[in-house]
Amino acid sequence: MPKDLGRTVLAVWLILHGLLSAPFLKISFAASGDLLALLAIAAGVLLLMKR
Repeated sequence: MPKDLGRTVLAVWLILHGLLSAPFLKISFAASGDLLALLAIAAGVLLLMKR
């Protein structure tokens, strides 16, 4: 597992959060909140484990 996987997952979360919350893009799907929550948890755990 790469050492910077937590940062990569965090970067993906930030990009998705920005895309999904930008009102001018109008991008959304039914499980977007669940996906963002899972990515946030995964990024937090990986960062705490220093991975």
